[in-house]
Amino acid sequence: MTNPALTNLSPLDPTSTEPIYRQIYWRFRRAICEGVLVPGERIPAARALAKELGLARGTIDTAYSLLAAEGYIQSRGQAGTVVAEGVNVRTGSARTEQPSSSPTAASIRHKAPVLPFQMALPALDAFPRKIWAQIGARCVRATQIPDMAAPSAKGLESLRNAIATYLQVARGITCQPSQVFVTTGYRNTLGLIVHALLNPGDQILVEDPGYPPTRQLLEHLHLQLAPVPVDQDGMQVAQGVSQTPNARAAVVTPAHQSPLCVSLSLPRRLELLEWAARRQAWIIEDDYDGEYRYVSRPLPALKSLDRDGRVLYAGTFSKVLFPGIRLAYLVVPPGQVERFERISQTFFGGCPELTQAIVATFMTDGHFARHIQRMRKLYGERREATVRGLKKVLGDHIHIDAQPGGMHLNLRLAQPQSDLELVERLLQAGIYAEPLSECCIASPTLCGLMLGFANIDSQAAAEQLGKRILALI
Repeated sequence: MTNPALTNLSPLDPTSTEPIYRQIYWRFRRAICEGVLVPGERIPAARALAKELGLARGTIDTAYSLLAAEGYIQSRGQAGTVVAEGVNVRTGSARTEQPSSSPTAASIRHKAPVLPFQMALPALDAFPRKIWAQIGARCVRATQIPDMAAPSAKGLESLRNAIATYLQVARGITCQPSQVFVTTGYRNTLGLIVHALLNPGDQILVEDPGYPPTRQLLEHLHLQLAPVPVDQDGMQVAQGVSQTPNARAAVVTPAHQSPLCVSLSLPRRLELLEWAARRQAWIIEDDYDGEYRYVSRPLPALKSLDRDGRVLYAGTFSKVLFPGIRLAYLVVPPGQVERFERISQTFFGGCPELTQAIVATFMTDGHFARHIQRMRKLYGERREATVRGLKKVLGDHIHIDAQPGGMHLNLRLAQPQSDLELVERLLQAGIYAEPLSECCIASPTLCGLMLGFANIDSQAAAEQLGKRILALI
């Protein structure tokens, strides 16, 4: 091997049920985590290692690809493959990470590490896990035989009550628990709406730039997308309805437009509502992170202005709690409740009621509201620290858009280049980013990076990450 330190790695076991490529993966991962291999240190070329171990080249490539995808190694072209900078090295034995015939709960649930600037992630380090665990244990102990039956297609009644109460207080939405449907995420919510209210071939207004998964799901369900430009006041409603007069629905993110984070102005909100009432069309309000506004109080939801029952309000727990919970909710107009109940029973199987019970208790005990208040303050601080750190290091190389709220920054590049290629280079260096260009449909293509800041805990951390970005721009 090219590195003498690799002679200290654990040997491969041909009799193990663990595939050879996984054994190689664990050898390198343990060596990196224990400091046997340090950041910047070169590892053997795949061809050389395959020859030394007497294995197929593809076996080594598979192991290396897995290590690279998780941010442990990175390729430097002709300079070879090295241990990635910024990998957390810990002391002590990594034995608990080595798979065995009797895997622990931690090894069964192992996931790739969270990368810096990862999008759609709240501050996981600040989540009240102890309180959550206590409530979870309480709900498990309280489980009765009826609770173990198939879940309701609409959702647990206690959770729907809690959601309706919360929306009235926090988002200005007057609704009954019967109007609330619990889903397994935004995509599930959007699919439910389409199955209930729209037909293949229907035209639907979407923001441009907009949220790519919305576009992908609607196209998959055979709807015709009509992209509508977005400016500093949000979707240009007048242009959209004049160009597509027969549209059956519109999908909007009025609180913080995705991805630009601008807010839909009041005149345009009223214009959109008037269009929906006149054309008997539907408005799908995706309020994915409306709680997190830093320049003033959170804006009331578009649904709070709806007097004609044309707005379907989609919320989620992924941003305010954590994505792994896989819970979201939908508020439908009173006249559509029965239809949505039928569609839910036909197409969707409901959500695990134990998880719903934990969330309901978390809300009714007051932890939910307190958590959001703490996170709003924390995110405001982390956003400012991240902006200061990046600007200090990157200076004139970037411009960061001014945004009233949200959980990510839009970083524009002063020097024209492919944001897709830059995102790929950053990922190889262990830094997450999403390209703005992928959000565009028909509008002039934007070039820049979307960076989640919720898990960047200090200006110093942002500066260190900025230095790594600077080296790749």
